[in-house]
Amino acid sequence: MQYLDPNRVSADQYINGVLEGDLVMLARALSLIESSRIADTSLKLRVLEGILPKTGNALRVGITGAPGVGKSTFIEELGLMLVEKGYKLAILTIDPSSQRSRGSILGDKTRMDKLSKSDSAFIRPTAAGSSLGGVAQHTRESILLCEAAGYNVVFVETVGVGQSEIQVRNIVDYFLLLMISGAGDELQGLKKGVMEMADGLAITKVDGENIHKAKLTQTTFQNALQYLVPASSEWQPKVFTCSAFNKTGIEDIWDNVEQYFQQMKDNGYLEHQRQNQRLIWLDDCMRSEITRHFQQINKDEGSFERLKGQVQKGTILPNRAVVQIIEQLISK
Repeated sequence: MQYLDPNRVSADQYINGVLEGDLVMLARALSLIESSRIADTSLKLRVLEGILPKTGNALRVGITGAPGVGKSTFIEELGLMLVEKGYKLAILTIDPSSQRSRGSILGDKTRMDKLSKSDSAFIRPTAAGSSLGGVAQHTRESILLCEAAGYNVVFVETVGVGQSEIQVRNIVDYFLLLMISGAGDELQGLKKGVMEMADGLAITKVDGENIHKAKLTQTTFQNALQYLVPASSEWQPKVFTCSAFNKTGIEDIWDNVEQYFQQMKDNGYLEHQRQNQRLIWLDDCMRSEITRHFQQINKDEGSFERLKGQVQKGTILPNRAVVQIIEQLISK
């Protein structure tokens, strides 16, 4: 039966199109799951449930780093190498949002011109919106859709805003942190946070006069890792150097990703990690749904605005206001 909205098709059409690798239908399905319309909720779930048996077979790699580290250039060179090796690559780029349009303001697809022309690569820019942690709200569902469409490697390129990037660790298998020498990043080797979440670190732009300085930075980072607790006791992260300009060091990094994936798959850690990630996803969905229900209650009754006013005046404690919010949700 045709879905009533003229901008939507039936769940079966979405499912069949995605499973057949139809790029137009994949793009439409991604737009569907990003929709915030209540009317789309049931259709989204049917589509995701329909493609679920064909998911889970891709290498999921998160790539982050501060602005200016060269993430897009690095990803394009790595992607071109993977395409030559016969991989099908999907890249989900999470960009900062325009405060006016809420859309992506960097446009990674235009910055990966050569890779975007490959039939074996699919690039999907997404605005981060109000989501924290360097990822967008529906990145997990986007990964599933890309896997169902036949992509066996999925990159998630994050916003790159610092310590909050750890959220991406909860949706990928391998987390790669990109850094650059001579920009104050050496101090990051002495901090925890995002470095503890990384399965591999790469110093970029190691070319020209920067080579010697980058080697020193590599040693600093490698020594610092000895004092940090790794994301997995089964894996010791390494620090690599690379140059997308000279096309050096890229293959070594990918070899490390493949080694990680195979080792963690063999010892059972990969499935254990993905099971934990699904539970984290459940918690995130629960919080999101509670927030949505409360927003609807507030829209109908204005209760939250009253509580905010009381908190602002100091006539009620914030934690008491939260208790009242929960009670309102339960009563509904």
